[in-house]
Amino acid sequence: MHIVQSLEWGEFKSAMGTPAIRAGGLQYTKHEIPFTNFFYGYAPRVNPTDIDWVVLKKSLRENQCVAINFDVPNVVALTDGAKIAEKIFKEHKCKIAPRSTFAKANVLLNISKPEHELLENMHKKHRYNIKYAEKQGVVVRLGESEKDFEIFYSLLAETAERQKYFIHPKSYYQKLWEMLGSKGMAHILIAEYEGEPLTAWMLFTYDGVLYYPVGGSSEGQKNLQHSLAVAWEAIRLGKEKGCKIFDMWGAAEIPNDEDDPWFGFTQFKMRFGGEFVRYIDSCDFVINEPVYKLFNTANSLRWKILNLIK
Repeated sequence: MHIVQSLEWGEFKSAMGTPAIRAGGLQYTKHEIPFTNFFYGYAPRVNPTDIDWVVLKKSLRENQCVAINFDVPNVVALTDGAKIAEKIFKEHKCKIAPRSTFAKANVLLNISKPEHELLENMHKKHRYNIKYAEKQGVVVRLGESEKDFEIFYSLLAETAERQKYFIHPKSYYQKLWEMLGSKGMAHILIAEYEGEPLTAWMLFTYDGVLYYPVGGSSEGQKNLQHSLAVAWEAIRLGKEKGCKIFDMWGAAEIPNDEDDPWFGFTQFKMRFGGEFVRYIDSCDFVINEPVYKLFNTANSLRWKILNLIK
């Protein structure tokens, strides 16, 4: 089970004002469609074989949901599992979703191997630069205080502004840190040089998987390779927590496309020696066809406006 399908994640979403509902073997959040009495269900990273369609459909009707979006199901494309999942969705007349929120590609690294093997399997520049950062005096520590969260968010916001991408409000990450951190599921790592914070990542650990969803870094002292120092300590933290897989959350769908805005961080992730994967398409299970079509038209316009603002 992916962490966003966990009970703990549902509690976090509900605490943020987005009701999370468990029904039919999955968890979905309920989103109001403006100017109507209807809602839209959102269920990211589901395992299709776990779905009880009768129970799910009943829950969607009770909650006035016109459809549910299975955003980037937790199934790697072009595998036997993908064939089974696609057959299940076809049997229930699901439609290919107009867009995906989660990244459709990812990098997965097996971190169950000994540290020396993990280092040997990395790109030689990554291996060299991790050792270089340590020799230069870059120190990575575990964040534990409110001040440490402020450091993380400051670096995240700085990076988002510099690279022109959207992030959630500060309250979103703070609630994540408070709720999942108290359960040992959220962790902050901070790289410092001579006491100056340079990179900070928020990581999750759940059900044997280490996740890297978000992080930020300073433009200063880039030659010290502080981002690689944090990444290596993240792997070591995951191993300490009993994780077998490092899920790097997202990557460009074509990893070698230098024109893709995600090219840089995709290459950064792949050089750790992980496996590049693509997931099957997002799809929608529709309950109310007319309102579903109206919603998609309005939502498409909304995203066009957001992209223009960006």
